[in-house]
Amino acid sequence: MEPEESATAGAALPTTRHAQIVEYVNTNHQATVAELMNLFKVGRDTIRRDLIALEERRLLVRSHGGAVALESLVGVQTTLSSRMDAQVAAKKRIAKRCAELIRDSETIALNGGSTTAYLAAELADKRYLTVVTNSLRVPLVLNENAVRNIYLVGGNYSVSAQVTIGLVGFADIAGISADTAIIGVTGLDTNGFTIGTLEEALVTKEMMSFSRRTVLVADNSKLNNRAFALIAPLSAADVLVTDQEPTGDIGAALQEAGVQVIVTG
Repeated sequence: MEPEESATAGAALPTTRHAQIVEYVNTNHQATVAELMNLFKVGRDTIRRDLIALEERRLLVRSHGGAVALESLVGVQTTLSSRMDAQVAAKKRIAKRCAELIRDSETIALNGGSTTAYLAAELADKRYLTVVTNSLRVPLVLNENAVRNIYLVGGNYSVSAQVTIGLVGFADIAGISADTAIIGVTGLDTNGFTIGTLEEALVTKEMMSFSRRTVLVADNSKLNNRAFALIAPLSAADVLVTDQEPTGDIGAALQEAGVQVIVTG
């Protein structure tokens, strides 16, 4: 027989619990109902209702006996808004550490994504930057004192990702040179780094091609994960900034590819 929940355990803070469930599933890629019952000290029916509500909001996907992270599914595309609310502390630490790699007067390319958006906000103390981006979120959070020029790559606008994609963008960025491409990814495994759509992969690859250095920004939920479209093999990156030391096969693959790994404190 399932234990009764206290009045406060199951209903007092559902919004907070929902956010913590999403964080837990994203961090661990999946979770069972039993794990979540134990973690949040609520009953099975409460967890099931929580998972139904979160799936309806496209924050996770229910599975037999639990849930899996949306980003763990190759073909699922998440909205930028939902990604901005996931792994927030880790992404902000990564953004802060990555900003330390950028010098005044650099020309940088930023693709669309939640971590690159957090990074743009961390560039406030820089000066005379030139920024090339396909993200409509990035120009809004850049400090006006930090930038000299912002170039927004044209193309078809993806509402869910808040980026421009498509062939129009390639004409806009032809002949450009940049010092550093800072690339947010959806997945990173031994085969390389990936993103949700083929169009995003093509624009991102183009940004890397005109940049002298490529820096990947990826929280631990992206490691050993794979999305739909391959951007490039690991050897195409120079630096990875992440919040946990990559271990096992992915750690060995990064080392073999010559990628410098910077782990945030």
